[in-house]
Amino acid sequence: MAAVYLGLSFGPFLGGVLTQHFTWRSVFLVNIPFGIVIITLVWWKLKGEWAEARGEKFDVPGALIYSLAIIGIMYGVSLLPALKGILFILSGLVGVLAFVKWELRVEYPVFHMGLFKANKAFAFSNLAALINYSATFAVTFLLSLYLQRIKGLSPQFAGMILVAQPIVMAVFSPLAGRLSDKIEPRIVASLGMALTVAGLLPFSFLTEESSLAFIVTSLTVLGFGFALFSSPNTNAIMSSVDRRFYGLASGSVGTMRLMGMMISMGIATLVFALYIGRVQIAPAHYPAFLKSVRVAFTIFSIFCIGGVFASLARGNIRLNAPGAPTKDGSHS
Repeated sequence: MAAVYLGLSFGPFLGGVLTQHFTWRSVFLVNIPFGIVIITLVWWKLKGEWAEARGEKFDVPGALIYSLAIIGIMYGVSLLPALKGILFILSGLVGVLAFVKWELRVEYPVFHMGLFKANKAFAFSNLAALINYSATFAVTFLLSLYLQRIKGLSPQFAGMILVAQPIVMAVFSPLAGRLSDKIEPRIVASLGMALTVAGLLPFSFLTEESSLAFIVTSLTVLGFGFALFSSPNTNAIMSSVDRRFYGLASGSVGTMRLMGMMISMGIATLVFALYIGRVQIAPAHYPAFLKSVRVAFTIFSIFCIGGVFASLARGNIRLNAPGAPTKDGSHS
């Protein structure tokens, strides 16, 4: 989590610098050499893997159904609120249902649905992660537009303001993870989700006169809440399954993150389309833009309030998982 947030800390600032001095296209081009370095390091240094599923066949049909379903949903979200976008999303959802049905009948599924069905802690921890990312990912997008359009800041300076949140996340996430080893992860993660609400809700009242100190303070609270939630929640997910399901559980965390990011940007895009329309944001649109930002943050705050209950509903990991794992990966 700390490594993720360190990357996020550099992202807004470096993205602002690149955009200001080399245009927004450089943000995409600069990822190419980084990608090459990552691939090299993976092949060179990343040795050793658990192989407790050796002998099991890879579920190629399931992987293809899942991939096509996710692509359909993601592409549909990018087209909202057009009818074409809704049709793609519906097609993707049908694909998800087909994927679930296939996974329940195949001998070696790519994703063991029994983990969601029989493992309450695993299911609700993943749901909480999905809600959290759905409510927080678009924050940087919305505030970057607000700082540049309403406050008149340069992309570089706007990036420096936005870096407040991930810095706090990077500093406190290791401490939160260690805390969740001593205190029930459900309690720490739920407190983090509640603090996330406290960080999001003030943005529902953004105006042209809102100060930078107000924004930085809210981002700091949001970052602290995210740190308290993410590491303990990941701890809860990984602790709720047997070792041979670690790869699957880790993959589910990544899937919830991806789906949450997609939902978050979909909500922001849909709100903009409804209140502003598909136009370039000019001074004439600023009142509608501010209203759409407030509406989006209100929706995200409501999401996180529901996330608090999802986090609490998972039960106590240590009480539910002291014994040997069951066949489906949950603990007895």
